Amino acid sequence: MESVLTPLAYIAQRWTPSPKTVRRAALSAVVMTVVIIVTGGAVRLTGSGLGCDTWPKCTDDSLFTTSEQGIHGAIEFGNRLLTYVVSAAVGWFIIAARAAKPWRRELSRMGWLQFWIVALNAVIGGITVRLELNPWTVAVHFLAANALLTVTTLSWLRTREGDGTARPRVPGPVRKLGWTLVVVAGLLVAAGTTVTGSGKHAGDSSDVPRMPFDYTSVAQIHALFAWAVCALALAMFFVLRVVDAPDDTRARARDLLLVLLAQGGIGYVQYFTGVPEVLVGLHMLGSSLMWIAVLRLALSLRERPSATPDVPAQQPDAVGVTATV
Repeated sequence: MESVLTPLAYIAQRWTPSPKTVRRAALSAVVMTVVIIVTGGAVRLTGSGLGCDTWPKCTDDSLFTTSEQGIHGAIEFGNRLLTYVVSAAVGWFIIAARAAKPWRRELSRMGWLQFWIVALNAVIGGITVRLELNPWTVAVHFLAANALLTVTTLSWLRTREGDGTARPRVPGPVRKLGWTLVVVAGLLVAAGTTVTGSGKHAGDSSDVPRMPFDYTSVAQIHALFAWAVCALALAMFFVLRVVDAPDDTRARARDLLLVLLAQGGIGYVQYFTGVPEVLVGLHMLGSSLMWIAVLRLALSLRERPSATPDVPAQQPDAVGVTATV
């Protein structure tokens, strides 16, 4: 009985990407995730959330946007098309990770996890449109996008490491402080969705319901989380110098502080100037950059050297009449 290769196994037999190519593929997925988060915000900020008033079609009669939908339809439909670009970036990473030699199972699994998050978030986006921009589904849609950003960032960082056993680079209490920073930063991002859901940028010119919270109160709670993240980041910055942490780890702590300084400035300016659309968009970009910086710092607190097993890892190129990836 002849063995049948999967398409990925077939490509892996005939192409071996360099480690730099795999890293670039992973980075492209990170970049495109940030882009679609920002453009998704632009859809809401321009009042184009219902530019395509149904899903998966743009209208009941057309898969594409029509002249009747106007500029709002073009913006919303353009953001939908961008999902395919994100999918292409994720697909490139899946292929590159599978074809790399030696094959790293963890990277392939992370690539497929990216794929399923993209698919899930597309469905959530469709539900959001069908529910006419219900603020709770909008929040879930944004958090799912940040889940994708988490996985793409971790995948990118893992391409720069080996598969050996993780070894700490700083004392245990410092690592705990680092992961506390991750948790609080995650809560900060989640709290931001309540500010958005309670604010004036509902995503459409029609009467879209808002979350039942006082905008000023949730904005102040969000600010408290922001100050907590800043305090933890500042503590990390100084503690890493006290324990003589590696230079690259200290540099990542510095980068995080710079991102937080810019993000905090934008946040307060937008609050006191009536939440202008441009500043909200920049704040969303800053949120993504902050989350990436937090993850980079956390993972730099340990190292994973390249594993050198005596026998190369088996690659599932063919099994019977089927093969797995």
